[in-house]
Amino acid sequence: MRYNTVLFDADGTLLDFKRSEDEAVRKTMEEFGIVPTDELVAKYSEINDGLWKALERGEIEKKVLLYHRFELFCELFGYDCDAKAMAKSYMENLSKMSYIIEGADVLCSRLYGKVKMHIVTNGVEFIQKGRFSGCPITKYFDEIFISGVLGFEKPDINYFNKVDEIISIDKSKTLIVGDSLSSDIKGGINFGIDTCWYNPASKVAPLDMKITHIASDFDSIYDFIIG
Repeated sequence: MRYNTVLFDADGTLLDFKRSEDEAVRKTMEEFGIVPTDELVAKYSEINDGLWKALERGEIEKKVLLYHRFELFCELFGYDCDAKAMAKSYMENLSKMSYIIEGADVLCSRLYGKVKMHIVTNGVEFIQKGRFSGCPITKYFDEIFISGVLGFEKPDINYFNKVDEIISIDKSKTLIVGDSLSSDIKGGINFGIDTCWYNPASKVAPLDMKITHIASDFDSIYDFIIG
């Protein structure tokens, strides 16, 4: 066995966040009298992604991000909506939506009992707890570490230090698996553990980032962990 502990990212790795986000933002737009076209939903997602990247770089506070994304969206399209009210509605809608990426449940069940598994995720506490509460794969994980609870976001090394305080990580036997280079992989590298980039789209890996393993599917992740 190559590893005894695996830290799994949630959204984009095990859970289909794009589907959850799409449904939640469409429902929110409808609640505020906006027809949720594909163009509007895609633009909101683009704005949101950019702000989360800014958060990872320490350029914005999360409490500001949560409503500022709707301010930017409304300003761009000229909607006269209460951005903070929209943010609250969106988060409540999102907290009820959890979809598993096809094959992720099989991967978790195959690894269960062979390695200790934990979820490491950035996000708002009540949203992530709501989504995980109705998600059947959570039974495979010992701990779920949410940035909103720990007080730090991946890739901040303090996030991983907090996780380490709780589960006593053996860095030589621990792997982080995630789809985000800027959050999961960079965070794992900074913390000094091996990294597995889940890359189903077969994107080109950056030459300046020492990724331990690149997996295009869940079988590749399983085989690498088992060794």
